[in-house]
Amino acid sequence: MKRRAWIAGGVALAGIGAGAGVALWRSTPRADDGAELAFWGLGFEQPGGGQLAMAPLRGQPLLVNFWATWCPPCLKEMPLLDGFYRAQQAQGWRVVGLALDSPAPVREYLARLPISFPIGLAGMAGVELAHSLGNDSGALPFTVIFERQGQVFDRKLGAVHAAELDHWSRKLV
Repeated sequence: MKRRAWIAGGVALAGIGAGAGVALWRSTPRADDGAELAFWGLGFEQPGGGQLAMAPLRGQPLLVNFWATWCPPCLKEMPLLDGFYRAQQAQGWRVVGLALDSPAPVREYLARLPISFPIGLAGMAGVELAHSLGNDSGALPFTVIFERQGQVFDRKLGAVHAAELDHWSRKLV
């Protein structure tokens, strides 16, 4: 009788462990199959005109920040990201901001606060792109770090902090 109880208990624990493992796996943000590769073929209109192609940025560490003018944490982190870009550009880092917004508010914002790194107008299609790169909630800001080989190294939902930028810069240069 005790043996059956031990076996039943072991099976129950294994089931709980498997369930927890599946829940953890499902809650971990991941890029869709092929999303990383497809990202490098994209291009975006820029607020001042012209195209911002992702392909030439491959081969160097890249920080891609999804943001919008109506997102207060996005606007708050822009000067920090700009400072990171200016400080790390010589070490090979690239930074791109992809605005999930219409062109007029982005142009107005950039007229008030010029940003050194390139900005692309991703619009509402950027929501799906962010989702494919691991932003399951659709919240902003959302940052993706690509390593030199073009694969996602890390991602962050919410505003980035100086300590995170420092960590990424030490790990990827």
